[in-house]
Amino acid sequence: MKAVNARPLAIEIEGTAAVSALLLRPPQARACYVLAHGAGAGMTHPSMDAIAAGLGERGIATLRYQFPYMEKGSKRPDAPDVAHQAVRAAVAEAARSCAGLPLIAGGKSFGGRMTSQAQAKAPLAGVQGLALLGFPLHPAGKPSSDRARHLSEVRIPLLFLQGTRDALAQLTLLEPVVKNLGSLATLHLVKDADHSFHVPVRSGRDDREVMMEILDAFAAWVAALNR
Repeated sequence: MKAVNARPLAIEIEGTAAVSALLLRPPQARACYVLAHGAGAGMTHPSMDAIAAGLGERGIATLRYQFPYMEKGSKRPDAPDVAHQAVRAAVAEAARSCAGLPLIAGGKSFGGRMTSQAQAKAPLAGVQGLALLGFPLHPAGKPSSDRARHLSEVRIPLLFLQGTRDALAQLTLLEPVVKNLGSLATLHLVKDADHSFHVPVRSGRDDREVMMEILDAFAAWVAALNR
């Protein structure tokens, strides 16, 4: 498939300055993923590039965007209300830029959690499902399911892509959370992967192979949503 370059955009957010975004839309795209970054790295991090490029190869467009704090160069994440506004503005931009395509929202770690919180508060217009990459169920070393309470208010399909060695999501806590969400939730476990989806040498796989597994699982889930 011919390489497609990401198109830079600016997204206006009510009450704050505009943020940068990147739209990568392959020919004959079948869906668009509104992709939020994690707490410590912005939309141009190599992992975000790899996700966008890999999904593009699978016929899924991506709209990546910065949260306001990252746009300003701050290390302190935005308050939830500010982050939720950014999520909604990005979804609205995706609806304009990819009119007619089914929308999926979510993101990596913090970005995925802010997206699911926004959806729980009030449905994101036009979004058919949430895909959460490394959902941060709790801080490292502090096991708890408190951060999952809002998920019961999400009424659309959810995909959890989670490493089995993720220090921010103890499996004995995450698996019951997903089970309690019923048929709307799907959990895809990535063996030996940590929160950043890195795997140890002893696993017999490398990070590229892990990324391929994640992208294939994502694409298959999107295909099932659109049947």
